[in-house]
Amino acid sequence: MTTATLNSILTNVDIINARVPGYQDWQRILINQEGMIESISPMDGERVPLPDVQILDVAGDWISLGGVDLQINGALGLAFPELTPENAHLLPKISQFLWSVGVDGYLPTLVTTSVENIQRSLAILANFTEKSGAQILGVHLEGPFLNYQKRGAHPPEYLLPLTVDEVKRVLGDYAHIVKVITLAPELDASGEVIPYLRSLGITVSLGHSQATAAQAQTAFTQGATMVTHAFNAMPPLHHREPGLLGVAMNHPHVMCGFIADGQHVSPTMLEILVRASRGLFLVSDALAPLGLPDGVYPWDSREIVVTNGTARLADGTLSGTTLPLLVGVQNLVAWGICDVETAIFLATDAPRKAINLPTISPHQPAKLLRWHWHEEEKQLSWQRI
Repeated sequence: MTTATLNSILTNVDIINARVPGYQDWQRILINQEGMIESISPMDGERVPLPDVQILDVAGDWISLGGVDLQINGALGLAFPELTPENAHLLPKISQFLWSVGVDGYLPTLVTTSVENIQRSLAILANFTEKSGAQILGVHLEGPFLNYQKRGAHPPEYLLPLTVDEVKRVLGDYAHIVKVITLAPELDASGEVIPYLRSLGITVSLGHSQATAAQAQTAFTQGATMVTHAFNAMPPLHHREPGLLGVAMNHPHVMCGFIADGQHVSPTMLEILVRASRGLFLVSDALAPLGLPDGVYPWDSREIVVTNGTARLADGTLSGTTLPLLVGVQNLVAWGICDVETAIFLATDAPRKAINLPTISPHQPAKLLRWHWHEEEKQLSWQRI
């Protein structure tokens, strides 16, 4: 079978004997001449023969849409908060690279920096019109409205108070391209910020926060629906004070992003998270050296050291990873944390659900991945088809 070229989609294909996340038993996926999924139906159902349709028997392999990465800070040496007219030519290359590692869409994530830097990056991303490669689905602002005590690697000099006026100042004229914003809800004494952001259509994610269970519950009642990198930059679970994460894991309408690189969260705690949570999705949290070898790289005015795909500041503070999103899928299966279907779902359909995009279903473009479980090697691999 030929691997898909950049942004190619299947046409006039009847995929048979496929397993599809969210569907029971083996399925038949019919792709029409426009490259759209015409139907997904059980193999034992009736099939109407169609002319000029190629049969592709995947023999029980899994078929999914490509991944969606809702938290990715850069790639190929470019950090999204450092976008300028001079380096914006790297954006198409980043989109093409992400496509090559199985990502269909992503939210360029702007970590805490100056308002001027944020708005410069937002302006460039708002005017990015490249249609090949992974698609930019909006922007994720991770900060600058974060709790100083849980700032992690975010530079403290750029943290801002959480008020509607400050939010308006940061968003400027670019609220329409901001899809997600991470904030610490305990910083909002007025209780007005989350409803205001929701009125703009922006998804509110809680993170880099010291929020108590009561404060988190209030924020979810006000309209927050996500949590940023579960376990990281928030109080740990406690049997008398479950905190932000405890409330989120038990909430029927909240989805938690998490990183499965084995460094941000131990596999044991990941297994607890996966078993206990009602809504999860994978993120990469990848930094600018994604796609580059291990080494020392500039990061705002500081440096990060990348070793085996993990990035840390000089003082050892964990700042991110340089592993692509789908490595997390493979890790979850290799560590025995969940089955293949669940792992694939967490990187493909789940992040789409988190930002209200369609999951794999009829009428979606047939940009598909084929996943194969190698029984002898106990490894999961994928390719575009």
